[in-house]
Amino acid sequence: MIYSIVKYGHPVLEKRGEDVTEFDTPELHRLVEDMFESMYAAKGVGLAAPQIGVGKRLAVIDISTGEDPAQKIVLINPEVVKTEGSHKSEEGCLSLPTFREQVVRPLKVTVRARDAKGKEFEMAGDELLARALLHETDHLNGKLYISHISALKRDLIRRKVRKLQKAGEWE
Repeated sequence: MIYSIVKYGHPVLEKRGEDVTEFDTPELHRLVEDMFESMYAAKGVGLAAPQIGVGKRLAVIDISTGEDPAQKIVLINPEVVKTEGSHKSEEGCLSLPTFREQVVRPLKVTVRARDAKGKEFEMAGDELLARALLHETDHLNGKLYISHISALKRDLIRRKVRKLQKAGEWE
C-alpha cells in the first residue's frame, strides 16, 4: 500500500515518535514494506513513519532508490552514537516538496538501532548515507532539515508554505 506523504505543518512531524516495542510482527513487517513502496513511489531515499502520519520511531532508507535491494535499511528506535567531520550539501524532504537548501551535517555518522526483528545493530555511513541517517533520525525526533538552516531562510520557507496553504495548494 502506498501512503500519502504528510506535509510540513502537520503536528505529527514536530513530535518525537514513540519507541517501537513490538518486533517481528506481521503488522510491523507490512508497515516496513509499505514504507519502502511509498518512499520509492515518492522518489525519495528515506522515509520516516511520521511522514506517513504514524508517530513511531521507524524509518526506511535506500540510497540506491530501489536499484540494489541489499542497500535497503530499516531503522527502528535509532540513536546517533558518533559523528565526524562536516559536509555541506543540498537537502530536501518529501514533507517539504519543491524546497531545497544547503545544509551542513557531519560527514560521517554511526547510529545504533534495531531491525524489524528487534535485533540491535550499529551502522556507519558517510556522505549521502550519513545525511540520510541523520535526516531520518531527526524526523523521528520531531525535527525537519530546516532546523539546520538560518532563521531567515526558515522563515522564508514558512511564509511560502503559508501562501501555498491559503491558495489551497498545500495539504
